[in-house]
Amino acid sequence: MQPVRSCHANSTQSQTIPDVNSIDIQTEIQWFMRPYLLDFLVEAHAAFQLLPETLFLAVNLLDRYCSRRVVYKRHYQLVGCAALLIAAKYGDKKDRVPTVRELKSMCCSLYDDEMFTQMEWHVLQTLNWIVGHPTVDAFLQVALLEGRYDPEVEHLSLYIAEIALFHKEFVSTRPSVLARSSLALARCILSRNQTIVSEWAGAYDPQTVVSLSNHLYQPSQVLSRKYASMQLSNVSTTVDEFLQRQAQIAQRAAAPPTPPVVTALEEPKPAMDVYGPQTPQKTHYGAAVIQHGCLTPPITPENDQFGHGNVHIVKSQPMPPAYPTTPTPDHPSNMHHVQYYQNSYLQPQSQY
Repeated sequence: MQPVRSCHANSTQSQTIPDVNSIDIQTEIQWFMRPYLLDFLVEAHAAFQLLPETLFLAVNLLDRYCSRRVVYKRHYQLVGCAALLIAAKYGDKKDRVPTVRELKSMCCSLYDDEMFTQMEWHVLQTLNWIVGHPTVDAFLQVALLEGRYDPEVEHLSLYIAEIALFHKEFVSTRPSVLARSSLALARCILSRNQTIVSEWAGAYDPQTVVSLSNHLYQPSQVLSRKYASMQLSNVSTTVDEFLQRQAQIAQRAAAPPTPPVVTALEEPKPAMDVYGPQTPQKTHYGAAVIQHGCLTPPITPENDQFGHGNVHIVKSQPMPPAYPTTPTPDHPSNMHHVQYYQNSYLQPQSQY
């Protein structure tokens, strides 16, 4: 039995799964901000050439922290950087672990060195120094051992699993379920044979496979560019071509049939309805990352309503925080920076 498939690993993944309901009651950070932060983390992860499991662990640490602390939107990117730093130190190569100076540069120097150190310590303290988490990549590697190694299948499975990071509905899904479902969907797209049901990888969840397939349309452009490289088998292009073929098949199947020629001796037969698979339409994540930093997610005005155009969304009354908020530097040398963040966040074009 592989270590990741042991009872200890299964219990660990249950203990380290974030609570999406706790994130829901955050008073400042909203789910529409998540893709912007994830785009930033994906680019930072690729820039430092970190291991795949480091990205999954970093997002897990981020979500677990947001499940336990009230996070101000001006600190959201800082928490993400701290999570990436902790994850890299935990399992990546030492010479590839990003430095505080490098992370500060990627954040356009909006945070002081001390703020990175303070946030890193605060994340670890909040999580009771429990960093280890069986990631999707760890379970995926076990599943791939049950058959002949296929790099294209592996890369496409990782691409699908990373797409899932961007969406709320998968935050509380077990990594083992995501790994098997991503693998099953990757094999379907590539027309590979599925693993037999009696094997571990073959026991995937069909509903999760369907949910993952619905999010293949218009993924993050940052993620799509990452997986368009030859080193990753150009799988994002493969998915685009697959979806185009599926759309063409659906259009042909949904086209009305040609009415038959009816003679005087024939009674017209009732036309049969022709049904075809419908192509889900998903919203598009705009490119949020610029060359020397990451654009701030859209800012929510500090009142009870916010909207875009004629659409207004009424926020529920914020619940009193059950946990302390993220640390705010109280050192005299940092007070002018805190005031700068507060003022800049009131501007519509501000940056994290």
